[in-house]
Amino acid sequence: MIVSDVETVHAAFAAAAARWPGREMLNILPETAAIYDIEAGALTYKAAEREVDALADSLAAAGYGTGHRVMLLLENRPSFFLWWLALNRLGASAVPVNPDLREAELTYMIGHAEPVLAVVLPGRVESLTDAAKIAGIDMPAIAPGEELPRPRADARIALRDGPARDAEAALLYTSGTTGQPKGCILTNTYFLMAGRWYAGAGGLCALNDDGERMITPLPIFHMNAMAYSFMAMIAVGGCLTVLDRFHPRSWWRNVRDSGATCLHYLGVMPSMLMGAEPSEADRDHKACFGFGAGVDPKLHAAFEERFGFPLVEAWAMTETGAGAVICANRLPRRVGESCLGRPGPDLEIRIVDEAGNDTNGAPGELLVRHTGDDPRLGFFAGYFKNAEATDEAWAGGWFHTGDVVRQEADGSMFFVDRKKNVIRRSGENIAAVEVESALMRHPAVTAAAVAAVPDAVRGDEVFACLVVDRDATPELAQEIANWCLTQLAYYKAPGFIAFVDELPLTATQKIQRGVLKTLAAELVDGPATVDLRHMKKRSAA
Repeated sequence: MIVSDVETVHAAFAAAAARWPGREMLNILPETAAIYDIEAGALTYKAAEREVDALADSLAAAGYGTGHRVMLLLENRPSFFLWWLALNRLGASAVPVNPDLREAELTYMIGHAEPVLAVVLPGRVESLTDAAKIAGIDMPAIAPGEELPRPRADARIALRDGPARDAEAALLYTSGTTGQPKGCILTNTYFLMAGRWYAGAGGLCALNDDGERMITPLPIFHMNAMAYSFMAMIAVGGCLTVLDRFHPRSWWRNVRDSGATCLHYLGVMPSMLMGAEPSEADRDHKACFGFGAGVDPKLHAAFEERFGFPLVEAWAMTETGAGAVICANRLPRRVGESCLGRPGPDLEIRIVDEAGNDTNGAPGELLVRHTGDDPRLGFFAGYFKNAEATDEAWAGGWFHTGDVVRQEADGSMFFVDRKKNVIRRSGENIAAVEVESALMRHPAVTAAAVAAVPDAVRGDEVFACLVVDRDATPELAQEIANWCLTQLAYYKAPGFIAFVDELPLTATQKIQRGVLKTLAAELVDGPATVDLRHMKKRSAA
């Protein structure tokens, strides 16, 4: 394992390339290559280093360097990691972009992050260029391989004092409760600690440096793939296979063809895989464990028995990184109980009620911090342009997660609910306020409230209660859903719409979120609710 005193993501990669130059680092399966129209095969550490150095040299020659931010919209292509490493070598920061975002979302993101350049897929150059113009930011957008433009002056937005380990390595956007996504500043230390934590976690998810191979279908513009999957493989000299997305029918073939010794999952995946007919090939793979979250408790034991390896549940957030991670990788296990595991020695926790008092065994909000002199070690460095929200999250010297949990006498922790008004659909966090804001821009909508309802496949689905000024018909519901699909990423649009006479409001005209959640649960199967889930597709216009 790379345990030297390296201070940057690129330095960790360079150390791995020096130690294991001939090992495969990134692997592209034929199915993924065909979807992306790229070449299949593996890239060794040495070959990756050559490509990274060539990119970094080109960027430096064009004038890019410390403090610059560069947006990367490359879907799940392995080239994303090469661009990120090249930028990191120069002290620049990457701003990963979800390719499903619409113009309004991109405009906000560009205006907020103030990037100096966007490297995007050829078909997205125009849309990023247009969004930058609307945002009023001088940010050229180019496709990989195109000539690099000179950066604008005074564009070193991410310039920070101090050692390289404290420099910004990426700015990741995460949904919250205030409507617009927040930009989480993630340092080199954040990513290095995540990789080292995973490499040394041991137990059921033990990694060695003999040539581990990991496969993930999760988005590489999220912290899971960037901080845990990629950095863990760098730490142990392993190989990462990234799929464009999860394909249930070809999943086990991909696992076998990749030679994966471990894999990452979200709750939707085990549910789909268990829906397939049992096969003699169910255990024809090399996977020793799966690492993820959200497996259906009713399927947990049955999945492990059928496919022959443990699903190790874990908890973390973009904000917490490896500064506060809980993982059920130690015996004894609590299979089928939605158990997150027990906090490790590097983590301090509190579980508090609404008044901030310890609950003493009852469910409450989870507060976390790292042990030792630096309670924020491994966490995000703060929300960009939002010091007030950062201070609020760290009120009292503890990070307030917004997740409601309970803890039993043996230390085992269990997820109960989300205190924050966030909907989690297929691994994506959706701010209800953001969806409500989009709905309110439709000319027929006079009031909107959004809540989560259970979905057997995706975990949560978006349920919208609407007050409208015209006839409440299924056709109007479809019109409103289509409107949302032009304003928001497809997964944020309502999966259900129910027209109501009024919303549950407080005396100060705020939405009563608890009452709304109960109302949504009552209405979801009602005859007046319009099911729009079939419209929520990546290709939706």
